[in-house]
Amino acid sequence: MSLRISTQGQYAQNLAALLQRQSELARTQLQLSSNSRLLRAADDPVGAGVAVLLDHASAELERYATNASTLNHRLNLEEAALTSVGDRLSRIRELAVQASNDTQSEESRSAIVAELREQYAGLVALANSDDGMGRYLFGGSQDRSAPFSIGAGGVSYNGDQVQRRVDIAAETSVADTDPGSEVFMRVRTGNGTFAARAGSGNAGTAVITDSGFTNPSAWDGGSYRIAFDGAGGYQVLDAASAVIATGSYTPGTAISFRGVQVTLNGQPAAGDLVNVQPAVNQDIFATVRNLIDAASAPTGTPAQKAAQRNGFYAAIEDLGQAGNHITDTHASLGARLSTIGATADERSAQSIALKSTLSDLRDLDYAEAASRLSMQLTALQAAQAAFLRVQGSSLFDALRG
Repeated sequence: MSLRISTQGQYAQNLAALLQRQSELARTQLQLSSNSRLLRAADDPVGAGVAVLLDHASAELERYATNASTLNHRLNLEEAALTSVGDRLSRIRELAVQASNDTQSEESRSAIVAELREQYAGLVALANSDDGMGRYLFGGSQDRSAPFSIGAGGVSYNGDQVQRRVDIAAETSVADTDPGSEVFMRVRTGNGTFAARAGSGNAGTAVITDSGFTNPSAWDGGSYRIAFDGAGGYQVLDAASAVIATGSYTPGTAISFRGVQVTLNGQPAAGDLVNVQPAVNQDIFATVRNLIDAASAPTGTPAQKAAQRNGFYAAIEDLGQAGNHITDTHASLGARLSTIGATADERSAQSIALKSTLSDLRDLDYAEAASRLSMQLTALQAAQAAFLRVQGSSLFDALRG
């Protein structure tokens, strides 16, 4: 039995082989020009699938990096603002101590009041700091407009209490800038636990010079008032006006009850009061405004001078709490910035690992591809020569021979 191959069939077979060699050569050339061994998913279905997953993971890392960069920018701006707020509060406290000195004249105290007003306006401006991208740092989620405004009753907060959390790594999020309500509006008065304040209607010359604890565990958090009889005696009454302690008043000697003590100088008049109450929240701006009011108060009589000094005592104590509050907020901010820095290193390591794996899956081995290209080119040239040889052969050539 003999197998017959037609001239047309032989031509088609050789042409198909030639085209196959050309296709293989073109594919290798495309791999070399694109530096990729995966030109289509069919080249390596498993590898292509893994590469797609790794692309998604890499895109997530880039998104986290973008989030972290934006957050780092905003938190650094908040840190700068808080540093400036702390510096201003320190200066305001220095001015309060200066103003409380009895050697100050009306003119020098007026100059102090003028600077205090400037510091007050500066604090409001810092509270309205923005991030340079149209968003205010201390507005919470309502950060498209200035969160603080000055009105007849003082400074108002127009933002909200929402503090966003931003994803900066897988299962890791960091809080955005602090809402202004927490930074500026909720600062404890007094010593942070209780506040001793002279009655607004006092007619004597008694001035509070110190307050504190003798036994913190004995303090019950109640509201009390020390009432003076003007004859050297005092009573301590609770919120229900029940007498819980009595004694003889001596200037400079502490009055103690319920684990706390209050020291006064000067002579109280009959009916004068000192209120001892749990510390409440007060905004920083009100504290500075109270100081300005105290420094601007008249001092024509001994009672007015005593009232002013009590105002200074309260303002200086409250300013100390405001400074501590800003320091605590600063510390919390530092912890967040530290977390951003740590996750940046982790993201960098993950990105390097992903790129290495993707390179193994996709990148071309140039040495192998160049060698393959040479072999394919040789095969193509051989196929072309064979095709030309066969195409030129026919039965008539055999007969002529």
